[in-house]
Amino acid sequence: MRVVIGCDHGGYSLKDHVINLLKSKGYEIIDVGTHSADSVDYPDYAVLAAKEINEGRADKGIVICGSGIGISIAANKCAGIRCALCHDHLTASLSRQHNNANMVALGARIIGVEVATDIVLTFLNTEFEGGRHERRVTKIAEIEKD
Repeated sequence: MRVVIGCDHGGYSLKDHVINLLKSKGYEIIDVGTHSADSVDYPDYAVLAAKEINEGRADKGIVICGSGIGISIAANKCAGIRCALCHDHLTASLSRQHNNANMVALGARIIGVEVATDIVLTFLNTEFEGGRHERRVTKIAEIEKD
């Protein structure tokens, strides 16, 4: 599986941890930056990550900022993206099972490394349930057309 990862300066150190974790598990990583702790604007990296998914170069995405809020809002402005801000195992699992999220957002200043590890692995290894949830995900996609 190809996973794109992007962050702002607030998520830089957590991004490195997530990259190392995923490489150790055999995932192919596309790192769209940022590549230092220098101040940058999170919307830029949310859009870069979303493009990798929308253009078929990545299967799933991970975006990180200080709280996870701003970068998730920016990612969700991109057509075709369903980015879930997750804080624990349950929200990561449900984001995939019920919402077919294709990106997960993390708040580096909110959660620790262990929780981030659990969220990322849960997100990447949980399947969409389909069924009654498919109708709802389709309705979300229809909103983008208006």
